[in-house]
Amino acid sequence: MATAQPKPLAGAAVARRLARGCWSAFWDYETPKVIVVRNRRLGVLYRTVQLLILLYFVWYVFIVQKSYQDSEAGPESSVITKVKGVTTSEHKVWDVEEYVKPPEGGSVFSIITRIEATPSQALGTCPESMRVPNAACYSDEDCVAGELDMLGHGLRTGRCVPYYQGTSKTCEVSGWCPVEDGASVSQFLGKMAPNFTILIKNSIHYPKFRFSKGNIADRKDGYLKHCSFDEALDPYCPIFKLGFVVEQAGENFTELAHKGGVIGVIITWDCDLDLAAAACNPKYSFRRLDPKHVPASSGYNFRFAKYYKTNGTTTRTLIKAYGIRIDVIVHGQVSAPAGGREVQPDSYHH
Repeated sequence: MATAQPKPLAGAAVARRLARGCWSAFWDYETPKVIVVRNRRLGVLYRTVQLLILLYFVWYVFIVQKSYQDSEAGPESSVITKVKGVTTSEHKVWDVEEYVKPPEGGSVFSIITRIEATPSQALGTCPESMRVPNAACYSDEDCVAGELDMLGHGLRTGRCVPYYQGTSKTCEVSGWCPVEDGASVSQFLGKMAPNFTILIKNSIHYPKFRFSKGNIADRKDGYLKHCSFDEALDPYCPIFKLGFVVEQAGENFTELAHKGGVIGVIITWDCDLDLAAAACNPKYSFRRLDPKHVPASSGYNFRFAKYYKTNGTTTRTLIKAYGIRIDVIVHGQVSAPAGGREVQPDSYHH
């Protein structure tokens, strides 16, 4: 009887057939089959979709959004200010050296429009102000000697003395006397203040693109001595009247001058370097920054003193000043083609 021969494994045969099929398919070349549908309605719909996609990329992405551009926000900025004008109060003439604080001409400065002056203060003893908590008294027992109130005007002596006016009494203090509300005199400086002129010099620089520009016209004919700002006719003469600034901020000048307030002058530099340099211009806007409808935080005032020597005795005039504080705020953004040209600083001065 003959011996049976072993049959090849079925799995191995299948694997070989798959390998040969894959190797053969690797060298195949395929092309899609195109079917032309002759239907006007489908054709119009198809071309409309193509047109919308094209418009999206060309108009919105490249023209509106300018996605091909790089940008830089927050320019390096320098601000120099100068105020000119003369005004009068009930008792004297005031010039710019007296009503502008601080005098350095920075981006934040105050123009004094009303003062409450307490003249001839000297170191001594006097009644405390009625405005100070627990200052009122009936006898010396109500006043503790050596007590110092942080809201008061000096060190208490322990005596209860008559107040400046009326029949009231307050605790006596050792300090600069008389205290402010006991002898202060109010003076209004705002009569001519709307005609004060404010020069705002501003230079900006975007280091990423080496782009620089200033807000003053490059002229050598005494231009700034006779020009004034006009958004349409003279945008490169940054000389503003104080009354114009307050009016543009939507405020009443007389009310603001009495109570004080803070006005922001916002200079915006939004520049597109795809365009000519003349298209990059500063835009000015004005608004009040302190919350005038919140009594506790509206208005603006500060104190300072002027010191004198009288017969060997040091005296001073204490001044509580109300005024209009001007904050010059600069911001903006520049954009240019990504990886594009760098602009030399001197190329873009107006």
